Amino acid sequence: MRQKNVAIIGGGILGLAIGYRLSNDYRQYRVTIFEKEPEIGSHQSGRNSGVLHCGLNYKPKSLKARLAVQGIRDMIGFCKANEVDFDQCGKIVVATNEEEEITLNNIAERGKQNGLIGLKFLDVGEIQGREPHIFGTKALLVPEEGIVDYKGVMKKLALKIQEKDSEVLVNTKVDKVHSSEKKGIIITKDGEKEFDFIINCSGLHSDRVYSNLTQSKRPLRIIPFRGEYLSFKEEYNDMVNHLVYPVPNNKFPFLGVHFTRMISGGREVGPNAVFAFKREGYSNTDISLNDSIDSLFYKGFHRFVRNNFNFAMGEFSSSLLRSSFIKKAKKMMPEIQGSMLEKGGAGVRAQAMDNKGNLIMDFRIEKKDKQIHVLNAPSPGATASLAIADYIIKKYIE
Repeated sequence: MRQKNVAIIGGGILGLAIGYRLSNDYRQYRVTIFEKEPEIGSHQSGRNSGVLHCGLNYKPKSLKARLAVQGIRDMIGFCKANEVDFDQCGKIVVATNEEEEITLNNIAERGKQNGLIGLKFLDVGEIQGREPHIFGTKALLVPEEGIVDYKGVMKKLALKIQEKDSEVLVNTKVDKVHSSEKKGIIITKDGEKEFDFIINCSGLHSDRVYSNLTQSKRPLRIIPFRGEYLSFKEEYNDMVNHLVYPVPNNKFPFLGVHFTRMISGGREVGPNAVFAFKREGYSNTDISLNDSIDSLFYKGFHRFVRNNFNFAMGEFSSSLLRSSFIKKAKKMMPEIQGSMLEKGGAGVRAQAMDNKGNLIMDFRIEKKDKQIHVLNAPSPGATASLAIADYIIKKYIE
């Protein structure tokens, strides 16, 4: 059987997961991953809080729910087999009033429908026993969730790919693609090469890559939302023991300001979700005219802001004013003070939006000829990356 060549554009965790599955589980494929940055996982994959999500609050039977549940189990199995640090420490989702308790009950029912194991409600005393500094009237314990070293995962994936005579090319931006129903030719600074399949895993640029490769109009727009974190100073690490999340607003895919114990031992609080003026903009001063125009002149974004003005302004204020950020954190941790915290990291979420202003909640994958485009794979995309890879291979390649 002739070996088939597969190109993957994007060296984040999903591109690496697909490359790993193809090169290690299917002998007939040879993979080349093209990453424009000097290192793999330089953006979303390497700039998140390192949480393992198990599919608690996703719509039952949605692609995201199915792949998250399978994905966390696959990811933990990979970490065990390859000696990557992880800790299935569990998380609690905390309600602070009666209205949130009703939502929490609905979330628990969703989790059961999605196949989660060991869900348990905690009363006030049990919350205090697990997290002494957290205030809540009721909480849901989710024992399957945890924390992981995603950078360690990506290094292992890349190593496994290279061991199978496949390639992970960094500092290699795809300049141009010629594609037909049967083949695709990728052109980079090092020349051109022919491929049987081209897979777009370019994250923050997935919509633009789709348009460039297919010569078709983008079916959605990637709107970048920056998530900013504060870190607890080391002497205050005992303020958080595990993972603590608020009851989310189901209108949005953002999980709200929460508390995270990192695999490195540090503690974070955040993030907010503020519009970013650059797709790879990790601070307020990072601005791209092209990226800004692309978002601000999109009618879907206008409708989103108009329909969610209070949300947008609240998030923006938490970016400009630390006091606004801390006010949100105080809802679950009344003792928290600005003096306990210092500036933390930031990441940018590639959030797909349609022209009606709706945030696209589920994963979105499209195929055109010999091209496969992952157009929307935000959180829990990292956790579910191996399961997403299996899904893409079985549905679109095999």
